[in-house]
This record gives sequence, structure tokens and C-alpha cells, in this order.
Amino acid sequence: MNLKNLIVTAFIAFSPAALAELNVIADLGGQSTQAVFEAVNRQDTPPAPASAPGQGEAAMLPVITPELSPGNVTPRALQLPGIGALFIMGDDSYSRQWLQQNAQQLSARNAAGLVVNVESLESLESLRGLAPGLQLAPSSGSELARRLQLTHYPVLITDSGLSQEVGQ
Repeated sequence: MNLKNLIVTAFIAFSPAALAELNVIADLGGQSTQAVFEAVNRQDTPPAPASAPGQGEAAMLPVITPELSPGNVTPRALQLPGIGALFIMGDDSYSRQWLQQNAQQLSARNAAGLVVNVESLESLESLRGLAPGLQLAPSSGSELARRLQLTHYPVLITDSGLSQEVGQ
């Protein structure tokens, strides 16, 4: 899997739309899982509220990425055509300040955020409150850290490079 696909997969995997529908990509035989999915997709029971413990994003928390910590990132060029704008951050004072200072520019770039270190749904919602309108999803950053040789965040990743400077 190339880096672009990994980043897109990491973000899409946690979107509500991705959780709502499954698509068959290949059928290589084996035992049918139809009965399992019929039970999951039953329409005769009301869905659980998204905020219920163990449901939705709450079930993905806490997210801990030991490879990444808050700190300075040296800008560098990348070649990731078509990736758009993606930022990585955590739930810490450095990331919060960076998010507040750059929220308008991130929004103008239609940037999506991965929160790679966050303990609770309340903390995630607090981060979202700092930058209304920006997408923030909890996600492990381990694979991205390895592939991009990152040790620190916050950082903006674009098709041409990575940097903590967000300016247009």
C-alpha cells in the first residue's frame, strides 16, 4: 500500500459513512459471512446513540501513538500528488495552540485532521471546538510516522511537503 492510499484509508476508515456501508472488493471463496452481516445490518432495532459508551468514536479511544510527540518539525519536500491537505496533531497545549493559530488557513485548504494522541471523547470534542468546521478524526499515527519518518507533531502534510507552517 502506498503512502497516499494509507493516509486516505486511515482517515476514511473512521468516517461515519465508512462505518455505514460495506463494499465487496473481492470474493476469494471461503465460508460465507452473510449471517454475521445480516445480524449487524438488522433494521428492526433502533441504532444506539453515537455517544453511548463503546459506540462510534468513543470505542476508538483512547488513541496513543508512542512514535509521535509534540515538538518542532523540520519542513521537507514530499511528492504525494493528489493527497490534498492532511494534518496530524495531538491533545496537548502545543497542538491546541497550533490548531487555533492555523484554523482559518487549514479550513481554506480543506485540510482534514488526524488526532494521533487523545484520551477521551470529551478531549476530542474540545479540540473540535477550537476549530469548528474542520474534520478531526482519532487515528493511530504509527504507520504514517514510520513511512514519513516523523517523530513530532503538529504537522501539515500536502502533496508537495510537510511543515508546521500552514500559510497559503
